[in-house]
Parts: sequence; structure tokens; C-alpha cells
Amino acid sequence: MRTKTVLLLIILCFSNKIFSAKILIPMDNTQKDHLKAYGIAYWVLTFDKEVEWLLNYRGGSFMFDNYDKFEKECLLRGVSYQKISESSAAEIYEEIANPAINMEVVKLLKAPKIAVYSPKSKQPWDDAVTLVLTYSEIPYTTIFDDEVMDGKLVQYDWLHLHHEDFTGQYGKFWASYHQTQWYKDQVAEAEAVAAKYGFKKVSQLKLAVVKKIRDFTIGGGFLFAMCSATDSYDIALTADGVDICESMFDGDGMDPNAQSKLNYDNSFAFKDFKLEVNPWAYEISNIDMQQFERNISEENDYFVLFDFSAKFDFVPTMLCQNHEKVIKGFMGQTTAFRKSLIKSDVLIMGQNQAMNEARYIHGEIGKGTWTFYGGHDPEDYQHFIEEPPTELSLHPNSPGYRLILNNILFPSAKKKKQKT
Repeated sequence: MRTKTVLLLIILCFSNKIFSAKILIPMDNTQKDHLKAYGIAYWVLTFDKEVEWLLNYRGGSFMFDNYDKFEKECLLRGVSYQKISESSAAEIYEEIANPAINMEVVKLLKAPKIAVYSPKSKQPWDDAVTLVLTYSEIPYTTIFDDEVMDGKLVQYDWLHLHHEDFTGQYGKFWASYHQTQWYKDQVAEAEAVAAKYGFKKVSQLKLAVVKKIRDFTIGGGFLFAMCSATDSYDIALTADGVDICESMFDGDGMDPNAQSKLNYDNSFAFKDFKLEVNPWAYEISNIDMQQFERNISEENDYFVLFDFSAKFDFVPTMLCQNHEKVIKGFMGQTTAFRKSLIKSDVLIMGQNQAMNEARYIHGEIGKGTWTFYGGHDPEDYQHFIEEPPTELSLHPNSPGYRLILNNILFPSAKKKKQKT
């Protein structure tokens, strides 16, 4: 009798392995919460278990070995999933392997260590990346100038640049907000940190920070930036050694020949741009497509993701995984990149062709990569200072936020050679 019981248990265990060997998290329109699904994939990686990213299969689905704790966590977080057998998984692999089908399997191997470059003091605006990391339950560490200057970037795999102005002009908010307490506090904090590290000006501190972030990326780091952190980062690099700040920002006037002294070879993404020298203007250059030029309503504002070959161009394919190809637009201090000012080796992954603007771009430098994403909040078309943050529980299937999360998982991918 005892022998039969043991045999029965073995058969039941074997049957369970056959009929529910894998958990599939679909990422098409059947998924209840796309954003928390990324959190599940990240969480599984923390157990040193592989996650397979099925590029272009049902919206970029995830699949991993079935364990009770993984299934329970999907239930707990409200993420749609399916238990599938080994034979069903084999059929998925066979479909994806078909040379005529634009799909690929990419293995995710580790949970990346994530840092968000953001001021420690409270800012009068929120940040889309920290919002979605918190909502999807992906852990991150907030760092700022001290940590960067003290060489702590090496502790992280992935770095997001909060909506910073790396030119030292405080976002060009002086005209509208220089009398507000938050602006005064921001200036005082930045000046104190600059002095701590021996700099006479905040712009000099920010340049040093930008160079350390550049070295982090060249050394193999993954850099992601949104809104004003994108163009101000590149402008700071091109203005190395050139004073581009007027007196209200750093105590003396800008170099009258600053424009001619810019070195575009230093930048990641942009070339031939013109500085906005008017301190009253809410722009730092002509990289950003200004709203009066765009002349577009919220209802008609959108951008389209490019289709890439999953088998040959799997890097941009990963970064563009989505259940929608047309993404609704959203504004920011930097909303859209003027295509004529983007370097030729930069990959445009999302654009509004009619407006001749790019919204989502990517490139490589040294051993690392960077991604710039225009706009402030994918689910708040025009987010104003001191508005409450977006409640992501109301937008669990946001295609715009999915692009951020694609970048977060990107460092986990097993490196492999591009096919030729």
C-alpha cells in the first residue's frame, strides 16, 4: 500500500511537470496589468531564475519555470498569467524560431541594480520613472551629485536621469519662479554641493557630474533619460569649458562667443543645435520642438513605434515591445527632438513623421547604451508644476509607460552578437 502511495505521488509530480511546466505572462491586450507584469519578471530574476522575453509574441510576453511562489505572486499583484505544459512551450519556441516570423526569444539573466539621479529634497513635480518603478514594485536607489562625485555609479547597472538641467540654468525657471521658496531652496542646495567639491559655479559641478555619467555609460552602463535631462545632458557636454549661463544663474554673463565654441563631437545624440540665449525663454536650445511650431492638439498628438527585425535587430525590438504601436503624445519641458539635429548614427525608435520630430531615440557609446525619451508623463498630457502625481492604478495598461519598463529590463538580457 505504501509503495502504491509513493508511486502515485511520483506520477502526480511528473504529471504536474508535464501539464504546468511554465508560466506564461501574456503582454497583449489580454493582460490586466502590463506595468505590474514587468515587476513580476524582475522579481523572478531576484531568485536567480531565468526569464524568457518572447519578443513580438503576444505583445512581448514573458515566460519562466513554474513554481508555486511565482504563481501566487502573480495572483497577489493582479497580473494575468497562464500555466502551460512543456509541449505547449515547445510549440511556442517552434513558432518563434520560424525564419518567416518576426519573433525572437531573449533570455533575461539577472535583476539589474537601478539608480535614479534625483535631488534628495522634494521637488515641485513628479517623475514618470520613479512613479512606474514604485507602482510595478521594482526596487531602486535614489542618488544625486554626492554619490556621482564620490564614484558610486559603479554599484549600479542602470541609471535614470530625473528631469534635471545639467547646464546649470535651473531649468530656465528663473523668469516665472525665482521668487518661490522651492526655487530658492534648489539654488541654495546646488550651490552648497558645488562649493563642497571645490566648484565656483553650479554649471561646473553639473559638467563634472555629466562627465562621470558619460564614463559610467562608456564603461558598460545603461543610461535612460526623459524630458529636460535629455537635451541638457548633451548641451552640457558640448559646452565643456564654455560659459553658457547668464548672470542670474551663475553671477556673471555668458560667453558672447559661446555658440561658436560648442563641440558637437562631445554629445551623445544631437548636433548643430543653437543655444537659446534669452534667460527669459523657457528653452535651452532649439533641439526641442516648441509648441507653437508643433501647432497640434492633444487629440492629434501621437508618435509611432518603428518595427524592427526581432531576429536581426533584437536590441531596438526589446526597447519597443508593446501592445500598441501608436503611442499618445505627452508634453514636457523637452517634448520632441528636432530630427534635423539628431546625429546620423542615432537610432530613432519612435517618431511623428508629419511633424518631423523624434520622441524615442537610442544609441551606443563604448560598452554601454543610452536611451532618450521626450516628454514628462505618458499619462498626463501637460503636467504642470505642483500638480499631484499620476495615479498609475488608473493606467495599468499604459503603452507609454511600457517603454520606460522595457529599458529597465534591457540590462538583464543575455548579450549576443547581432545577426548579419
